[in-house]
Order: sequence, then structure tokens, then C-alpha cells
Amino acid sequence: MNDPEKTDDKLYSMRLHFPDDESKHQWLPMLLDAYAIIDKGVSIAIDEEREKRKVELACKNGCATCCRTHNDIPVYPLELVGIYWFTIERMDKSLRENLKRQLVNYKKEDPCPFLIDSSCSIHPVRPVACRQFNVFNKPCDKGEDPYYIRRDDVLTPIQDYTARAFFIMLPFYGISDEAARIQAVKNNLLHTQVRILQSCNWKALAGRMDEFDAQKR
Repeated sequence: MNDPEKTDDKLYSMRLHFPDDESKHQWLPMLLDAYAIIDKGVSIAIDEEREKRKVELACKNGCATCCRTHNDIPVYPLELVGIYWFTIERMDKSLRENLKRQLVNYKKEDPCPFLIDSSCSIHPVRPVACRQFNVFNKPCDKGEDPYYIRRDDVLTPIQDYTARAFFIMLPFYGISDEAARIQAVKNNLLHTQVRILQSCNWKALAGRMDEFDAQKR
């Protein structure tokens, strides 16, 4: 597996860029590279489904049923670092105080802690699981998880793109050698690192946001 960022101009143009932050945080470029690969794979898979099955994507802006229904969203350690960074240092001021209150009061049975007014407040760094969950034909009913009820309407990600994204992430976990990274992807090593987003201590993140805000005053 080579570095797709250096060989795919279209992928590079799709990728988010935070030059100052990327120069400070060695992990950030690999996270943004990985997300660009995931997003491209999702885009291709959606186009293929549209062409093959003549279906349209049901997911639209403001549709947040999955954010309210799913209570076991997987998230990887590097993704958690990205969420912390974006929330602490990049969160829009108009959302910041509302989000802090949600994080402090969050309970596991609540909707996603980052859902504000039916929108994802961390959309640029939302986890791979969220990026890849797409539904066709009709929007989800309240409380519905179409993965179990109408599986054919849920996008199946292209595994090659997922594997390439995980390959890019692996140096964060101390695996830099190319051969070792290829083997780690084959062995699904990253899956052993998964945490459940709803089980994380988000009150601690609210505290870090307060500390950051106090330093800026």
C-alpha cells in the first residue's frame, strides 16, 4: 500500500487541511489522510449503488435518527484524539457552551453527545463508523436501525478503502514499518483498540475545554 495522498490529486483536494495544527501534531495529518480515503470510498460506493440498484441516498442535512438511535458507535483511539483536538481548539463559538453543557450532563442512554440541533457538531472529524453509515431509499423511522431491519438499504463500505485508511493510521499505534502495517491490517489489529463512543468520559472533555478557554482569556 502506498501513500494515496501523494498519488491522488482528487483525494488531496477533498482532504481537510489545518496547516498550523498539522505542523504541531504529528498524528493529525494521518487522521485527515485516513478520513479523506474513507470519504472517497463512501462516495464511490454510493455512486455504484445508485448505478446498480437505481436507488437514492435517504440521508439528508438535518436527518439525525442514527445519532439518536445508535448506542454503540465504535471509535478508535486516534479518532478520540482528533475529537478532543477539534472540540477543544476548533469548536465554533456558537456551539461551544451548549456542547460543554451536554458533555457535562451526558448519560450513556442519551443521543450522541455531539448532536446539537439535529446536526453533528464535530462533523469534520466524525468517526469512520459515522462516515460510512449511509441509508438508501427512505429516511429512517424514529427509533429504527435499518442495519437490522432493512440491511439491503444500508451501504456496504468498500473494504479496500477502509483497509487503506487503517494502514495510514497505524503509525499512531507505534507500527511504522510498511510490512508490519500490511500485516496489522490483515489481522484487523485496530479492531482490538475500539471503544464505544457512548461509554467515554465526556465530562472530562468539557473540563479540558474550560481549561483551554481560561488560558485564552
